[in-house]
Amino acid sequence: MRAAVRRSGTRLRDHLAASDPGLLRLTAGLRTVGAIALTLAVLAPTGADITHLVAGAMTSMAATFAVRERKRGAQAVTLALGLPVALASVSAGALLSERVVVGDVFAVLLIFCAVYGRRFGDRGMTLGLIGFQMYFVSLFVGAKPDQLPALWAVTTVGFACSALVRFAVVPVTPTGLLARLRQAFRVRLARLVSAHIALLDAGPDEVDKALEEVRERTARLHETALMIQSRLEEGTPDEPTARLVQRRVADAEIAAERLGLLLLSARSAERADTLTLHLPGAPAPEVGRLPGPEEATALLRRDLRALRALVLRRDTSGAGVAQVRNRLLGYRDEENLPAASAPVRDVFRGIGEAARAVMGLRIALDGPQDESDDSPATARSREELDAEDAAIDAEEAEEAEEPKGLQRPTTRAAVQVAVGSTLAIVGGELLSTDRWYWAVLTCWIVFINTASTGEILVKGYRRLLGTVFGVVAGILLAGLVGGNTVLAFVLVLVLIFAMFYTAPLSYTLMSFFVTAMLGLLYTLLHTYSWEVLVLRVEETALGAVCGVVAAALVLPVRTDRRTNELLVTVLERLSDVTEAAVTQLSGGPADELLDKARELDQALGDLRSATKPLTHPVTPLRARRTTARYVVALLETCAYHARSLAATAELLPTHPSIAADPRLRGAAGRTVRNIRTIAARVADDEVTAPVETGPSIASLLADDDASRYGRITGRVLRHLERLDEAVVGLARPLDVPVKAPEH
Repeated sequence: MRAAVRRSGTRLRDHLAASDPGLLRLTAGLRTVGAIALTLAVLAPTGADITHLVAGAMTSMAATFAVRERKRGAQAVTLALGLPVALASVSAGALLSERVVVGDVFAVLLIFCAVYGRRFGDRGMTLGLIGFQMYFVSLFVGAKPDQLPALWAVTTVGFACSALVRFAVVPVTPTGLLARLRQAFRVRLARLVSAHIALLDAGPDEVDKALEEVRERTARLHETALMIQSRLEEGTPDEPTARLVQRRVADAEIAAERLGLLLLSARSAERADTLTLHLPGAPAPEVGRLPGPEEATALLRRDLRALRALVLRRDTSGAGVAQVRNRLLGYRDEENLPAASAPVRDVFRGIGEAARAVMGLRIALDGPQDESDDSPATARSREELDAEDAAIDAEEAEEAEEPKGLQRPTTRAAVQVAVGSTLAIVGGELLSTDRWYWAVLTCWIVFINTASTGEILVKGYRRLLGTVFGVVAGILLAGLVGGNTVLAFVLVLVLIFAMFYTAPLSYTLMSFFVTAMLGLLYTLLHTYSWEVLVLRVEETALGAVCGVVAAALVLPVRTDRRTNELLVTVLERLSDVTEAAVTQLSGGPADELLDKARELDQALGDLRSATKPLTHPVTPLRARRTTARYVVALLETCAYHARSLAATAELLPTHPSIAADPRLRGAAGRTVRNIRTIAARVADDEVTAPVETGPSIASLLADDDASRYGRITGRVLRHLERLDEAVVGLARPLDVPVKAPEH
């Protein structure tokens, strides 16, 4: 019975780790709800009225979600600075409540300063959020000057409760968070292997669905790898440890992605196109039964399950585990490969490489392992890992030059939101002299974490949609609650938790829960009515329209311009990674390849977010949506091959089967030139240089004296050729001319 309970608990933890990496959403929800509940528990016995209870709850919520620093000391300083900002903002809201013109001017200035503060980093953004949100709280509860002493006390209690919950009740340390992210990576890696097993067993009618599952879980694994990368600096004791974890995570990610490609290739008549793993909705290649004897398929299924068990297993001691690990690692040295076709044998080799990556990841995360039962193949893998770890050396990254003046994103956004808020105030006052701030709040929110007119339009649409459905829910909940204050506050806490838990997943859902919660707060304040909720929809629509108008007319950043700028950045990062990897594979000096690869991943993530307005289901430009998806998928393919080249190049000093070949620099030079040509064409329409095509890279290296340079593995050639093909394919949708080779 106890064993069953433990297994159920383990499965539940693994499910939470996979669905919420690092438990970031769960922590955010628990912290916010805990801070609000503690604030209410402190204020209620003092005889505070409903207005002060609501103000205290909203204050603790703002103080909790606004803080963005990762280090606990920095969080404490920001909260301490945030309290006087909150007191000043609440006071201004109360003192200016009866002075319409002055109050409106102050609101616009406050919004400008709050958005402009983003240029000063996380602390500047936090203080700006607190200042604006607390001004909004004072308007929401109808604060008057004679109520200020009580509101100051309530605000102080809210901040104190927020700090207590953050640092004592639901503490999050950088090392603890990184540990949870690492566990999430393991679970998502295991789920990707499960998807590989499903792809192996899928019938002809099930392959597309199985491939979509592989594609989705590959993307989620990559997402978790990037989250780990962003937390390494705070969560590890020193730079070498951070770089070790970074390398091992990258190795495991690349090995898992390559395993999926090898499996797909083994099931199809020809080698699978890498793009298949990165283009949403792309059909699977025509597949049949796995070639070779049925025994090989059964062994492959067994070894994939063994690989999944190695990923998830917490205790790696014992002869049984060592025997499985030794068998899988033996495939790297061609040991015990079954009698099967070449593509199927490649899958077994891929399992061996994945097992090596898993062992390296476990050593990096959990420390030295028991080596008493190692086979010679396992011992060689450990020696390779130790040699790679010893070669780690950290270098400082260069600071990028930032734009100045109105070209600086924070300055431009501050001007835009100030203009939009002015329009929202004017329109909001015409709709309601008491609730005009809803329009301003919406205008403010649609500018947060957006950078183009298209992004603002999509965000405004989603907020309006969530608000409409939230109004319906608010009506139903208000009827359910009636005059029961305790039940209303309990439901408010539930909705707030749901709001924070779903916020990273769906902005529409978050807006739905916010609006439903506000309906309950209006009920508590005895200001609830059908007219108030309808007015909220009208003010929300007005604020969204004002935000879009301001973004489109004031210092506009068109979606095309934004995506082009990010596309150029991605291409520049891609050329940097490719050139550095090829240089090292050609015998040149070592470079910080994994850092460059992660910079490429970050740039590609920014581009993916910026293209969402173009790929949104409601966009009327269907052809443009298809092109955007295709371009991003091709870039994902390019990034995969560039990451793989970078990882292979870093193995060069220690891996016995990889040797430098000076010919690579010339053979791959065309690919690097083509990437830069496309970047120049996207950045400047006047550029007319074409993309060059020619003989395959493999044919350029096929000469009689290849042995004098050592062995260049087939893996390196495959990555270079696929990267070259993907870059040429990228030229066509971007209208870059392609020059055929001259005969």
